Amino acid sequence: MYYEGFWQDKYPNVIPNEINADIYTNVLAVFHEFCEKFADKPAFSNMGKTLTYRELDKLSAQFAAYLQNLPNLNKGDRVAVQLPNILQYPIVIFGVIRAGFIVVNTNPMYTLREMEHQFNDADVKAVVCLSTTAHAVQEVLPRTHIKHVIVAELGDLLGPIKRFITNLMVHYFKKLVKPYTLPNSITFKEALAIGSQQPFQEVEPKPNDIAILQYTGGTTGIAKGASLTHRNLVANMMQAKHFMGVGLSEGSEVVISPLPLYHIYSFTIHCMVVMVLGGHNVLITDPRNLVGLIKEVAKYPFTVFVGLNTLFVSLANNETFKHLDFSRLKLSLSGGMALQPATNDLWQKITGCQICEGYGMTEASPVIAANPPLPDWVKTGCIGLPLPSTQCKVINEEGIEVPLGERGELCIKGPQVMQGYWQNPEETANVIDADGWLRTGDIALVHDNGYIQIVDRKKDMILVSGFNVYPNEVEDVAVKLDGVLQAAAIGVPDVKSGEAIKLFIVTKPDVVLSSDEVTAYLKDNLTGYKRPKYIEFRKSIPMTNVGKILRKELRAEELSKLAEK
Repeated sequence: MYYEGFWQDKYPNVIPNEINADIYTNVLAVFHEFCEKFADKPAFSNMGKTLTYRELDKLSAQFAAYLQNLPNLNKGDRVAVQLPNILQYPIVIFGVIRAGFIVVNTNPMYTLREMEHQFNDADVKAVVCLSTTAHAVQEVLPRTHIKHVIVAELGDLLGPIKRFITNLMVHYFKKLVKPYTLPNSITFKEALAIGSQQPFQEVEPKPNDIAILQYTGGTTGIAKGASLTHRNLVANMMQAKHFMGVGLSEGSEVVISPLPLYHIYSFTIHCMVVMVLGGHNVLITDPRNLVGLIKEVAKYPFTVFVGLNTLFVSLANNETFKHLDFSRLKLSLSGGMALQPATNDLWQKITGCQICEGYGMTEASPVIAANPPLPDWVKTGCIGLPLPSTQCKVINEEGIEVPLGERGELCIKGPQVMQGYWQNPEETANVIDADGWLRTGDIALVHDNGYIQIVDRKKDMILVSGFNVYPNEVEDVAVKLDGVLQAAAIGVPDVKSGEAIKLFIVTKPDVVLSSDEVTAYLKDNLTGYKRPKYIEFRKSIPMTNVGKILRKELRAEELSKLAEK
């Protein structure tokens, strides 16, 4: 039994059973149609500046023209985009695709080690970064094949006076820009100016051409690039639109966008789904700054709020946020990590709007299931129903499908499933079988009404505030610290982030290490969300006879400690 179509009988004209994944040939067909349809509507706003769809079309063409005329850059080459939520991001993303290249979304918080691996694994030939991370790009550049660097400033697209003040503050008052020397680099403003004077030939990607390489961790601890094709992204856009689009109006929705666009969940929702709705994305550059976030949100009559459990908790407990005007709020979307029932209850009490939880993974572009935003159809504690054209099944250890209500690994199949991991057929075969079924690694059960509930995790992945952390990577870095003999990392429950990382360390004989020393070392080698919140030194770590770490035993120990409290 494939679990799909449980709800369409009740809403046959609202949520279809199937979508046409080939309705658009590629992402650019979507882009052009809706930039024309909503030309004078606001597309993205940030720091008080708004870009219309017409302006987004014009500026992305200029950036595409600049890229197309660069030497040593050929169709299909990879361009890394290392930007936070600022107006330059959508311009660059669509410019890269329009020029015929592949986007490599890169986390600006990456350490040098992580950045170097991704740049080399994808064989990146050009990178677009913010001046705040240019010093890091400079350091890894000699060890990569990157030929071109474009450096953006935070205030690039603001008016002359505000641009000057903003960049002055960033460089000299907040001191967010470390000294860097990139002799062959060019500024984002210069790239646009040059591109506006150059010829540009719009490309026509095929449906199965790769649009984006989205990096995600692997069981080996090495990040792999999920190859997401134009068809993958178009399909997931259409699938998600039918769910989140219920009750929304074209050309009038104002969507708060605090989650990083370089994360596939945020990218698909804001750069794809909201586009076909002609919505207005309000980009929040630093969502950790709650004061600034709330101040920005208060300026707009927002109708949709996209977040994750961690952010909803922080906002719902903020007194200033509680006094905002929520009268227009129609839809609150949660993804990336499990939504806690208490969070939903508090959010609904404050805003009058339930949170619709969804579920996905990078390998599925990413949305797989969601709670439909329909009266009495939001079920907290469940990830919702499969999206249109998405088949789900639950299998046991032998790979046999189990009946409704029984637990097993959730597998999915649909047009949103990635082409595979970039140049890694072995890892691809480990997660996608010959019939196209993607193994999620999550243990689930399907209720009689078709709603899916995630009950456990088969793989050892740790989910910190919506980001995947693979313990192997944390452990591999930890054991390279002088004095560390063995290391094991697990996820432990955390009220704020869903899960936090706990690292167990066994030191070499006669070596004494402190938590501060370990923390300082890891800070230089792991992105913030990958760093352990807790460190425990032990005499031994439980292992199998062949030396494999028994993380299940460590997790069981931690859970028993919590039960005793």
